[in-house]
Amino acid sequence: MFHLAGACSNGVGMFVLDHEGRLPAELRHGAAALGNFDGVHLGHKAVIAAARAIAAKTAGPTIVATFDPHPARFFRPDVPPFALTSRAQKLEILAGLGVDAVAIIPFNRELASLSPEAFAEQWLVSRLGIRHAVTGTDFTFGRNRSGDVHSLAALGRKYGYGAETIGPVRHEGEVVSSTRIRQALAEADIQLATRMQTRPFAIRARVIHGDKRGRSIGVPTANQQLGDYTRPKYGVYAVRVRLPDGHVAAGVANIGIRPMFEPPRELLETWILDWSGDLYGQEIEVALIDWLRPEIRFDGLEALKAQIAEDAAQARDLLQA
Repeated sequence: MFHLAGACSNGVGMFVLDHEGRLPAELRHGAAALGNFDGVHLGHKAVIAAARAIAAKTAGPTIVATFDPHPARFFRPDVPPFALTSRAQKLEILAGLGVDAVAIIPFNRELASLSPEAFAEQWLVSRLGIRHAVTGTDFTFGRNRSGDVHSLAALGRKYGYGAETIGPVRHEGEVVSSTRIRQALAEADIQLATRMQTRPFAIRARVIHGDKRGRSIGVPTANQQLGDYTRPKYGVYAVRVRLPDGHVAAGVANIGIRPMFEPPRELLETWILDWSGDLYGQEIEVALIDWLRPEIRFDGLEALKAQIAEDAAQARDLLQA
């Protein structure tokens, strides 16, 4: 990989350009994978692998150019939460794929107004200095999404970069996409979402104070807000929890509005099994491993407590398998 002195203070071991600047000279003339890369799923990995292969042949760096916020969020700010990864998670995953640099292109009104040619000239040529661009077949860019893979290639011939397109990746006959992964999570098809994303869907957030009801029945939970993450089907899951010290623990978690209690409040509540400690204000990551049951209302706390014990036993079995 290409390394720059003092350039990796972001904690992910690669250079991150997160403003409207220019890549340093050592990271120019690279092969750039272009896209949103939400989830960094099998299809995204194929695009990035193609960029890495080109970079290896040309002895240049591998770049990922992505957008923040997601264009859908910019154009439709009221759209329900849909993220599969946070920015920090995405950067960690990309670093693990051997990417040398990530350019986070600010998606704002100015960017949205650029013509395809202006985007190519200002970003791909001037700021990133790419030698090759690699995209999926559905990549669009420029004002009103007027640029596509054909215009990207045509602009490459004008500005001196090559362009390669990677076709859809299929898993068990289905095209892998962020939309399909979100659908699988909404249907509690956790195994399909995991296979398409190549890892479990995981929510990373700070632990907040709750009403302490779980503690009162011997089930202390770490409570988190879901934020911008897509909403999986409400219910109970077997989970693995990455704690602040890096330790991974088994757990059982409820995602939903807690129908037993008023007022309804959407939370991710995780009982970390065989662990105790204070996590308030700290960040943990809860990975959904398997679906156990839907969220339901019980006839009292004793019935709830008994069901949680059954959930925990089932979660232990699944996580040890």
